[in-house]
Amino acid sequence: MLAVAVLAAGKGTRMKSSLPKVLQPLAGATLLERVIKCTNSLEPNRLLLIVGHQAERVQQQLQAHPGKPEFVIQQPQNGTGHAIQQLLEPLSDFKGDLLVLNGDVPLLRAETLEKLLQLHRNSGSSVSLLAAHLENPKGYGRVFSNENGRVDQIIEDRDCDESQRLNTLINAGIYCFKWTELQKVLPKLKSDNDQGELYLTDTVKLLGNATHLEVNDISEITGINDRCQLAECESYLQKRLREHWLKEGVSFIDPTSCTISEETRFGKDVVVEPQCHFRGECSIGNFSKIGPGSVITNSSIGENVSVLMSVINGATIGDNCSVGPFAHLRPEAIIAAEVRIGNFVEIKKSKIATGCKINHLSYIGDAILGSNVNIGAGTITANYDGKTKHISLIGNQCKIGANTVLVAPIEIGNNVVVGAGSTITKDVPDGSLAIARSRQYTKEDYHD
Repeated sequence: MLAVAVLAAGKGTRMKSSLPKVLQPLAGATLLERVIKCTNSLEPNRLLLIVGHQAERVQQQLQAHPGKPEFVIQQPQNGTGHAIQQLLEPLSDFKGDLLVLNGDVPLLRAETLEKLLQLHRNSGSSVSLLAAHLENPKGYGRVFSNENGRVDQIIEDRDCDESQRLNTLINAGIYCFKWTELQKVLPKLKSDNDQGELYLTDTVKLLGNATHLEVNDISEITGINDRCQLAECESYLQKRLREHWLKEGVSFIDPTSCTISEETRFGKDVVVEPQCHFRGECSIGNFSKIGPGSVITNSSIGENVSVLMSVINGATIGDNCSVGPFAHLRPEAIIAAEVRIGNFVEIKKSKIATGCKINHLSYIGDAILGSNVNIGAGTITANYDGKTKHISLIGNQCKIGANTVLVAPIEIGNNVVVGAGSTITKDVPDGSLAIARSRQYTKEDYHD
């Protein structure tokens, strides 16, 4: 049995933000979501989030999380030991191990936690913790252990004397406890220290049977207290993601100018030009070329697609398409294969069939286009009557002239030609020519 507790009650005042620290975004997910995600492979039986500052906001953000978190209130916040004391009631009948994590340490790897849990269970320790050697350990609690890795005690930096501060082995603040043993010593914690708080680290000495696991990659235990550290973590995480995809056959022309979400997936021989950003769940097919200057969000892009200086959000694009420059594909835009979408074209909640061309300066919203339709420059589907959105249906092989307005609801049949400058308000049958504009009048010698 395994329970996971995440400390997420702090104010994070150094962030200087109205948003709780644990809800700050990092590469498309909050800090707290990232911490929870690294425990998924452990398959914990219980997930407890200890909240305090803006607790309702944190609960609202995480209540739908698939891990089914239980929220435990810590009020007031009187140290890490006080936070874990709040679990005495909800875990009163629990008999397994308790893994304690911090909601502001988002770069932990699942493999590291798996090693810690394995060490804990194999060693029979009452508590096992993560530690690391730092060249500059200032600000961190020091871990004092013997040659066998057994930990005698942890002393917070503020409470160390000069000789103790020379110790470079620091406490990462990640623990695995035998809960039934921790239960007995939690009420014994005292606040006779420099900060006047209840330290969870004091349980190590009280339990008397502790071991530690050293972390090789220091970045894993990096905590975030201000926006500078948040930016450093973002930079580190982005570098890690880019290096992964470079090794998988993706070319980044200027890697440091691009950002990627962890949910983005690339095929082989994809080329990403400078200043491109991938957010949310994105899929980019083989041989596609993205950018420069494109933003792709929660979208699927097929093979051999060219996207140039465009914004694509919640859209699906088939194979062998070209998009841009300066196109905007909004949610529920579904583009089939062999489609060309040109400059300053906006498409929203529409289905575009194979072979269509929408080359410039058009808005297609709430529309269904058949195959091989050509949309002239400046065409608009007028989908909104002030109260309701309506559908425009355009059949196969149609040619819609420049500066046409199709006033929905409307149905244009197959093989229809619409004259340039028309405002079409009535359905048009198959094989027709539709023109809806006033006859041109020219008065000669007008200035005489």
